[in-house]
Amino acid sequence: MLPRDVISSGALILRPPAEGDAEAVVKMCDDPVTARFMPLLPQPYEMDDALGYVRRSAAVWEGGGAQFAITEGGRFAGLVWLSAPDHWGVSGAGFMVAPWARGRGVASTAARAVTDWALDHGVRRVELQAEVENVASLRAAYRAGFREEGLRREAKRLRDGRFADYVVFARLRGEAAPAVEPYLPLLEGGALDDGVVRLTPMAPGDAADYHAMLAEPSVAAYSVTPPASLEDAYRRCRYTGYWWLSGQRAEMAVRDAGSGAFAGHIQLMQVAPVLGQAMIGYSLLPGFRGRGFMTRAVELVVGWAFARTALHRIVAGTDVGNAASHAVLERAGFRREGVHRKLLPRPDGTRADDVQWARLRPA
Repeated sequence: MLPRDVISSGALILRPPAEGDAEAVVKMCDDPVTARFMPLLPQPYEMDDALGYVRRSAAVWEGGGAQFAITEGGRFAGLVWLSAPDHWGVSGAGFMVAPWARGRGVASTAARAVTDWALDHGVRRVELQAEVENVASLRAAYRAGFREEGLRREAKRLRDGRFADYVVFARLRGEAAPAVEPYLPLLEGGALDDGVVRLTPMAPGDAADYHAMLAEPSVAAYSVTPPASLEDAYRRCRYTGYWWLSGQRAEMAVRDAGSGAFAGHIQLMQVAPVLGQAMIGYSLLPGFRGRGFMTRAVELVVGWAFARTALHRIVAGTDVGNAASHAVLERAGFRREGVHRKLLPRPDGTRADDVQWARLRPA
């Protein structure tokens, strides 16, 4: 059984919940963001729900688990908890942060502190799960020293009836647990913008436009992947934040800066930190071609990558017949480096040569 302790970590104090926390718990759990990512919470969340939670917390402690109220400067800031360790010494962790305490590292600090404490008190392994769309929780897990281990596909049903995928993290007793910052940092202000083109992270609201773009014949002609369904497009857009934070890829919608209209898609993928290299790829709707949109988008992404990441080399591969894409890369400062013969599969079953391009970080 875990001791009923009080834990101090930086500006935070973690202590067992008390009935005096109930009003703050109501405000936190009635918040739309909390409700979105905690689908089992009653909605609306009322005082009786909060008091019931506080009173049940005593039973959690008695059953071998732990529940803490997070306080910052004496003010309630959230909750963090551990399930009772199982037969193999494995415990599950979770947390919620109040709206007024977000954006200050409360979740990562509390998750690290309670995990350190649990491992010091005999727990062998602490597991944590975060929905792929819950960017704040994903970031907190990485910063708290948790190591990503895999995905649980369609693991839980959300309020809207669909099933969501969850990322699984864990920490083990005795292993190093450094805070991990994303290799691909999130965009400051949420966008890259040159006044003509605006790039924003892909979101579920872009899925229908993205799917329609992929089906457009002049785009589909150069695609190397099988046709995707609209459901596939939505799922891909939901993964944007996770892919970004985990360093796998950065996916952005290309927009008309004036109207905000979806014009295309651009991404950094095949990110190889050990080489300092990533590949750029892009597609543009016909109605926005001939106006320099994609050249501007490529220049924005490359400029951001060289300014905000350790990448020193951005590469691209293009179908030998895609003259428009070649022109974009040349205007954006890429140099042709070679050809991979008969590499790219075409929809008609033939294969095309792949022309390789690269742009290097300025000396």
